[in-house]
Amino acid sequence: MNSLNKYLKSTALTLLFCLVSMVTMAQNPNDVEMADVMRANGKIYVVVGVLAIIMAGMFIYLTSLNRKISKLEKELK
Repeated sequence: MNSLNKYLKSTALTLLFCLVSMVTMAQNPNDVEMADVMRANGKIYVVVGVLAIIMAGMFIYLTSLNRKISKLEKELK
């Protein structure tokens, strides 16, 4: 019975994600004027760079946090 519940939950989530992705496909990508202007001015690379720095910082923070938690778990045992 438990495996059936897991299967139903995973199927329902898969269907939900498929429906959400279908809604996003309905948008026309040619109507994004801001991205075209930023790309023409070269500012899109600044945006991508800032996002990359933020993501790298988050990754480094989570990795160090994971190491600290693992160290504390070893000390408790």
